[in-house]
Amino acid sequence: MDQVKQRLKEVGESKSEQLKELVREHGDKVLQEVTIGQVLSGMKGVVALLTDTSKLDPSEGIRFRGYSIPELRAKLPKIREDGEPLPEGLFYLMLIGEIPDKATVDFISQEWARRAQGIPDHVFKVIDSLPITAHPMIQFNTAILAMSTESHFRRAYMAGMDKKDYWGPMYEGVMDLISRLPVITAYIYRRCFHGQKHIKPDPSLDWAGNIAHMMGHSSEEAKRLMRLYMVLHADHEGGNVSAHATHLVGTALSNPYYSFSAGMNGLAGPLHGMANQEVMHWLEKLIKEIGTETPSVDQIKEYAIATLEQGRVIPGYGHAVLRKTDPRFSEQLNFAKKYIPDAPLIQLVSKIYEVVPDVLASTGKVKNPWPNVDAISGSLLSSYGIKEFPIYTVLFGVSRSLGVLTSLIWDRIYGMPLERPSSQTFDWFEEQGKQK
Repeated sequence: MDQVKQRLKEVGESKSEQLKELVREHGDKVLQEVTIGQVLSGMKGVVALLTDTSKLDPSEGIRFRGYSIPELRAKLPKIREDGEPLPEGLFYLMLIGEIPDKATVDFISQEWARRAQGIPDHVFKVIDSLPITAHPMIQFNTAILAMSTESHFRRAYMAGMDKKDYWGPMYEGVMDLISRLPVITAYIYRRCFHGQKHIKPDPSLDWAGNIAHMMGHSSEEAKRLMRLYMVLHADHEGGNVSAHATHLVGTALSNPYYSFSAGMNGLAGPLHGMANQEVMHWLEKLIKEIGTETPSVDQIKEYAIATLEQGRVIPGYGHAVLRKTDPRFSEQLNFAKKYIPDAPLIQLVSKIYEVVPDVLASTGKVKNPWPNVDAISGSLLSSYGIKEFPIYTVLFGVSRSLGVLTSLIWDRIYGMPLERPSSQTFDWFEEQGKQK
């Protein structure tokens, strides 16, 4: 048993007992009343999930195991002191609940590099059987399912095992899957956009650095950006579509490949992970219609107002939970201003940030007029040479694997049951509404 798995076993056994005790002693305590409006408007704000890895506060933003993003950038191990934190360290923090030392992070990097070599040949054949014009998310998700032939969890379950031990093969499968996603992503990227000229992984590199390397963006600057990107997009508590879908399918004891694939189907929606592409298309149209890459603040304001008057949204602004500027937006903007302050797209995003919140607030209809993570992520990637918009959601998915798959392991540690809420008909809701 490797050192991370052993530590997880120790922590997990203790937390599992605490959960059982909590249910025994306080299981019938009522948490909150749910209104008809909450049920019929997407269950927003209804506490119905247990997720340890991160928590989203409307006024503070995301915290990973209690740590804010600025704290993570200061505390998590880095390759160089002036660099970005390594995603391996965030994975360990979400998995164990402790800030790791550099030796532990190096172990995870090496372990993922080793496991990444085990992708079966049939996975690449399945990708190659798809049209090269198929959206990268189609190819990505197909590859995830194709890798499920290697599921540790399915083999262990079919062989028969005590349910308290389910977490072990789930851990092994999650480690395999996370390790292999960068290779799959780079393969799809080079297949679609770079003449199928593939680049082999470099086992000496860290997980995020290898993504940039295999995509053909091997400068230290691109690797630094990829480390930041993979940390910032890694998790967003349990109620967002990709996290909830992964968890929901996992409650049926589906293997991590099936579960993660479900989450990625959700991430591919334009109201979730594909919003980053929507932002880039909006920016392109803005530049084209105004006629310059450097529009004035007044021109941006007029264009934003026109967008709303046409019944369309301004992508990248607003959030279901947050009521302030998304800290993930702020961290990316700070990064961009530090390293590429003169990049045209970054200057444009900065100007939009000055204008759009006031435009949205003036409508009186928007609860959160502030930018979210998607408002800048695509512009940052594009400014570093990754200009192919369709790959952005795949990169989002690779990062999101760190959080949702960690939660999947904890679902098995906790012994979470099959999730099966009740539903009612329209007539039932109408009748409830009429009752005094």
